[in-house]
Amino acid sequence: MVRKILWTSLCILMGTAGADITPDLNAGRKKSETCVACHNTDGNSTVPTWPKIAGQPEKYLIEQLKEFRKGEKGGRFEANMYGMTHALSDQDIADLATYFASQKETSGTTKQEWLERGEKLYRGGNSKTGVPACGPSCHGMRGEGNPPAGFPPLSGQHPDYIAEQLKRFKDGTRSNDPNGIMRDIAKRMTEEEIQAVSNYVSGLH
Repeated sequence: MVRKILWTSLCILMGTAGADITPDLNAGRKKSETCVACHNTDGNSTVPTWPKIAGQPEKYLIEQLKEFRKGEKGGRFEANMYGMTHALSDQDIADLATYFASQKETSGTTKQEWLERGEKLYRGGNSKTGVPACGPSCHGMRGEGNPPAGFPPLSGQHPDYIAEQLKRFKDGTRSNDPNGIMRDIAKRMTEEEIQAVSNYVSGLH
């Protein structure tokens, strides 16, 4: 009953019509078998360009899966993910999201060469170019994210994946960020800044 109430509240916050859907973790575990090749059984991908989705908030996972399901009509088109999601129902998405959200993400590391530059940018931004700090209000001082606001955790994520997403925000090929906030930030970032902050947050805990 508590689970149902929490899910109803989440649907209201997201403005969706899925209040009659109750996520099923066990069903999500079974449905996740199609995700294993890329994201592993627990959502911790070992391929640098494929994201770790273990431990990501349910709300965020649901939003991203629904964006992938839209295909080219959405703000985050990726052919492979569209192929995996276009036939998913809202119930399927809810089940998958609750399963992967329940998993624990593995930690990452930061190479020494990126530590100082990445930390400075993550915590202080770049006032000269208008790049704001990534924490604490958005992604958290430890990279833990801000689930109520829909901002995902970044700690432990693959640097290559983070860098690729920042580049996509920068050139506009990814546009599902609320109010264009990430596009506005990324377009002000240099290639070196993207690499520095992407590598820094991977080892942030």
